[in-house]
Amino acid sequence: MNNVFDTLKERGLIAQVTHEEPVREVLGKDKVTFYIGFDPTADSLHVGHFLQLMVMSHMQKAGHRPIAVIGGGTAMVGDPSGKTDMRKMLTREEIAKNAECFKRQISRFIDFSDGKALMVNNADWLLELNYVEFLREIGIHFSVNRMLTAECFKSRLEGKGLSFIEFNYMLMQSYDFLQLFKKYNCTMQLGGDDQWSNILYGIDLIRRVEGKEAYGMTFTLLTTSEGKKMGKTESGAIWLDAEKTSPYDFYQYWRNVDDKDVERCLALLTFLPMDEVKRLGSLKDSGINEAKKVLAYEVTRLVHGEEEALKARKAAEALFGGKGDLEDIPGMEMDGSEIKSGIKLLDLIVRANLTPSKSEARRAVQQGGIYLNDEKVSDVDLVVGEKHVQEGFIMLQKGKKNFCRIKVV
Repeated sequence: MNNVFDTLKERGLIAQVTHEEPVREVLGKDKVTFYIGFDPTADSLHVGHFLQLMVMSHMQKAGHRPIAVIGGGTAMVGDPSGKTDMRKMLTREEIAKNAECFKRQISRFIDFSDGKALMVNNADWLLELNYVEFLREIGIHFSVNRMLTAECFKSRLEGKGLSFIEFNYMLMQSYDFLQLFKKYNCTMQLGGDDQWSNILYGIDLIRRVEGKEAYGMTFTLLTTSEGKKMGKTESGAIWLDAEKTSPYDFYQYWRNVDDKDVERCLALLTFLPMDEVKRLGSLKDSGINEAKKVLAYEVTRLVHGEEEALKARKAAEALFGGKGDLEDIPGMEMDGSEIKSGIKLLDLIVRANLTPSKSEARRAVQQGGIYLNDEKVSDVDLVVGEKHVQEGFIMLQKGKKNFCRIKVV
């Protein structure tokens, strides 16, 4: 049986590891309990989180036990890692609502039955802490001079500054690791490569308080071959929630990745055997388009299920291949009375989620990127009405790849 460490490394998932040989050895012979944290700062996970879920799934398939830590406590503070500005402060109610959304989504990827995995909320131990006791028992082990050398703090100090509340985040995350180590024998923390400093301090805290060894491993961030972060479009982030990013739009995002990124995405975001990944990644010209279809289908199937992946593929074929079912094209419904009285084109574009704002909708029209029923629109003041309804529908398009089929009811 393959060591999961070798699997993760072969697929390009591992960025850094604290003790490579000991970690590989322990993953090959023991059942390891590990954790990954998810701060519920939004009401859905996004594509960046999906990479973490893939790692958890690989680890669980190899017999190890994941702990998904919902950061109901740490989200009250906000992680400064990778941020140029302080995060928006959320209320307890907002965090609790987001945490429930995260739980539902994570449960689609990880098997929590029969103790095979755990899901906990660090609010359970963080929100009731006595501040003075915490400083005396935990804060004493942290050197401010050393903390200031951490990359997550250095970049903020050199930029817009760092608030004291964010400075506490590293202590809180380290305390999470200590609590999980003591309660569940959790000996390994995993996370994105931007979490490296936080993971190191958690390991150091366990060594100082418990006198025992723990391990850490980070995985690569999801970036293009040019180093740009993936998972963003003109309309915003690519979410795992079908209400926020439709399965069709999700499918199309992966269908349209750059040729150079296909093999890497197949390795990171699917469970296809690496021989097949390399074969697909080596295809050229029209062949690479077939590889992109495989990528789009596989990732959409994992996130939204096989039925939605098939629908998304059929919709793409209907629009771009002259076959398939138009019913599967993403769309929305509008009341016939609203169409009868007329709706401004710019408002309709925003409602169809083709642009995030009216100013961007206006720009798209002016640049010749908006089509109404397959005809280019140049009038930013156009009012869409009954005359634009064809067989009960209005087809709105932005550019070559973004569509919305509006059903008039």
